[in-house]
Amino acid sequence: MYRPEIKVFDCTIRDGGLINNYKFTDDFVKAVYRACCEAGVDFIELGKKLAESDDYNRKDYGKWNFCDDDDVQRVIDSYECENPPLVAVMYDVGRVDISALKPRDNTPFDMIRTACYVPDIDKGLDLAIRCKDLGYLTTINIMAASAAIENDLLEALAQVNDCKEVDYLYLVDSYGAFYSEQVSHYLNLYKKYAPDKELGFHAHNNQQLGFANTQQAIIEGVNMLDATINGIGRGAGNCNLELLLMFLKNPKFDVRPIYKTIQEDFVPLRQEIEWGFNDIYGISGCMNQHPRAAMKFRADKKNQDNAYDFFVESTRLDDTDIA
Repeated sequence: MYRPEIKVFDCTIRDGGLINNYKFTDDFVKAVYRACCEAGVDFIELGKKLAESDDYNRKDYGKWNFCDDDDVQRVIDSYECENPPLVAVMYDVGRVDISALKPRDNTPFDMIRTACYVPDIDKGLDLAIRCKDLGYLTTINIMAASAAIENDLLEALAQVNDCKEVDYLYLVDSYGAFYSEQVSHYLNLYKKYAPDKELGFHAHNNQQLGFANTQQAIIEGVNMLDATINGIGRGAGNCNLELLLMFLKNPKFDVRPIYKTIQEDFVPLRQEIEWGFNDIYGISGCMNQHPRAAMKFRADKKNQDNAYDFFVESTRLDDTDIA
């Protein structure tokens, strides 16, 4: 599929950091940046930019949870590229210090992505407006759309559409629960209630549909596509960047640097942290559940593959439910 308007957004470090508390080495982050530069990727998200505190600190939660300007600039300076990807970071509503954000011209960042759930859409839009005022490209990533009350979601979409400071609006399959028909259904809602916004899509792979659902988003006209190298990401991970680049048939993309860094950097990383599909995450996706329970279950190395036990635990009704 070739459509020149399509932009590819790498979120390897940001989504992958949810596995290891963003404790990637500088060399690993530089390798990812170099691969994305050489591959012709349009955007790269190097982590989150959250407020630091005594309880939420760099030692325990990793430097890429905070993305200090100097750390990010060292990554960018590590590899010269004629057309480098634009650099993004993510804001989580309620966990940021907007007053610490400098104007775009004074930082290494080009885009601020704001992640929020439907009930917090007002707060998310406020952050986006403040970031746009400082010169950044902006997105609103509405999390867990599959679990939102539809009327509330539609109201949120209309609010986003009325906010001229939002450049991109994302449909996010946070739980990896969508099938292709649902991707089409939700995107049609997004197009109907936010017709003025350029749409993006972010898939998770709990049911091994991350790549297929991204293809469906392309069919529905979405031009901003998220993916990660080797599918790394929270739980079952995301749409694989290498598969997406080959599928797009755009000569500006070169998948070889991605496979090179997979071979050299990601294969060794798999000895340290786990990502990708397994039966536990499959159950979680089918049940449209947040992956935290599945991740906690997988953390018990003795019983981590007991899919039947996890299924029973996930479907057990207590007395309140029965009543």
